[in-house]
Amino acid sequence: MPNPKRRHSKRRTSQRRAHDHIAAPAMAECPKCGEKKAPHRVCPHCGVYKGREVIEVAEQ
Repeated sequence: MPNPKRRHSKRRTSQRRAHDHIAAPAMAECPKCGEKKAPHRVCPHCGVYKGREVIEVAEQ
């Protein structure tokens, strides 16, 4: 296996790692209750998906 002849500088390493950050997850607004939820998922607050109730959610 080939090995590097010289070490990479801190700048070169940092530039390569500049895009390795974690992006925030995508969030959509529930059309029924207005809470934030993951797109294409059942709303955990009201239990509605595509305009119909899929799961029952206990009221708090």
